[in-house]
Amino acid sequence: MTDLEYQDHAEQALNAVERACDRINDETDADIDNQRTGGMITLTFANRSQIIINLQKPLQEIWMAAKAGGFHYQFKHGEWLGTKDGREFFASLSQCASAQAGQPLVFQPPA
Repeated sequence: MTDLEYQDHAEQALNAVERACDRINDETDADIDNQRTGGMITLTFANRSQIIINLQKPLQEIWMAAKAGGFHYQFKHGEWLGTKDGREFFASLSQCASAQAGQPLVFQPPA
């Protein structure tokens, strides 16, 4: 994958995270504060726990840090897959965010 292709797929993923936070805040009482600075998004939950998602351009990866641990994702076969467990990024984010928010939350990949 070229650097430009990586950047395009990664930006789509970050934009999908931001849109999901807006939707979740409108539809639930989860109250996720999402702050984006360049290639990094910090999600802060009502209990003050955080999930940090950032782009690792030299490695062409997306990294996520949550209470459950740190995870790395590479774009393969049209989706972001965990480098260790093969789990899809948005499924992992949904699981981690649900645990930290104390309620079921769904993040979906860009359409």
